[in-house]
Amino acid sequence: MIKKQLFSPGPTPVPERILLAMAGPLIHHRDPAYEEIFQEVREGLQYVFQTKQEVLVLASSGTGAMEGAVCNTLSRGDEVLVVRGGKFGERWAEICEAYGVNFTPIDVTWGEAVDPAAITKALDANPSIKAVLVQASETSTGVMHPVKAIADIVKKRDGTILVVDAISALGVVDLPMDQWGLDVVVSGSQKAFMLPPGLAFVALSEKAWGFAEGSDLPKFYFNLKEELASAQKNQSQFTPAISLVVGLREALRMFKEEGLENVFKRHGKLAQATREAAKALGLELLAPQSPSNALTAIKAPEGVDGKKLKKNFEDMYGLIIAGGQSQLKGKIIRIAHIGYFQELDIIQAISALELILKEMGYPVELGKGVKAAEEILGAN
Repeated sequence: MIKKQLFSPGPTPVPERILLAMAGPLIHHRDPAYEEIFQEVREGLQYVFQTKQEVLVLASSGTGAMEGAVCNTLSRGDEVLVVRGGKFGERWAEICEAYGVNFTPIDVTWGEAVDPAAITKALDANPSIKAVLVQASETSTGVMHPVKAIADIVKKRDGTILVVDAISALGVVDLPMDQWGLDVVVSGSQKAFMLPPGLAFVALSEKAWGFAEGSDLPKFYFNLKEELASAQKNQSQFTPAISLVVGLREALRMFKEEGLENVFKRHGKLAQATREAAKALGLELLAPQSPSNALTAIKAPEGVDGKKLKKNFEDMYGLIIAGGQSQLKGKIIRIAHIGYFQELDIIQAISALELILKEMGYPVELGKGVKAAEEILGAN
């Protein structure tokens, strides 16, 4: 028997109490019972986003919120700056291209974070730039970009907004939207929110809502002004993913029970343990300088097939991790520690890594990675 377990950075494991909440009888989304649930969800999302702004809930993947962020705040022919340091940075550019928004890329080596000075230089060179689009956590590389430093640059410019893809960062690291002056923040249900895929979240600052007033890009399903009007009545513009919203209420209760500060500490500890374990085994991290606490990207050692390494996790031990995307295919594995993870989950993943590497002929001292992880996890 092999027990299947998710160690991918999305979808992530769903707690039993959330599954049970979603298993209840379906309710109608126009009934008072749903409105009561949605009221609690709205307040809970503001808590996680750390904002007084409305956080809109869309029935889509996180990419829907990314698209909505573009088509609601920008206009055809606008100039924007896109940080491209991975697969999802490229997605910002692809969405802009689809809507006729002109983008200037800041191309960053995959595995490295963007230098804020490069953003300052680009904005100074072209004052007409309307938006800076960046990932907080680039899921494809395991990199954390310096969001606060970028926000400090952008918020001084009245004609420019900062749009942040926080899909694999929100609920993992501290991203206080209002305090830092983030203009648009998007996220998704299948990451730290511990839900199945199917919900996207987006919040706009007052500055960003001002940009929305002048946007001329086509929008229908992702019309955020219409969605805002509905949300303020504890409703959605279109039929919501009712069961997922019910599960979301339970997830938000879990966030409040643990407390955001403790959530961030837990993710930081799990991430540090994973990184130190990999290094103890002589493995190289893809993002050693600016790692994300959502996942750890580890380079496949020389002579080891990265695709086979990933496959062996599932075939031998039932652990479903992620491999590399695009130019990193077969070159890295990605082990997640985002959402419903605790200390022993990391020990399990590192144990499997050691055993698999030994099976594949890589010289590994069994227990060395586990010991490194345990020293981190056992510390106060």
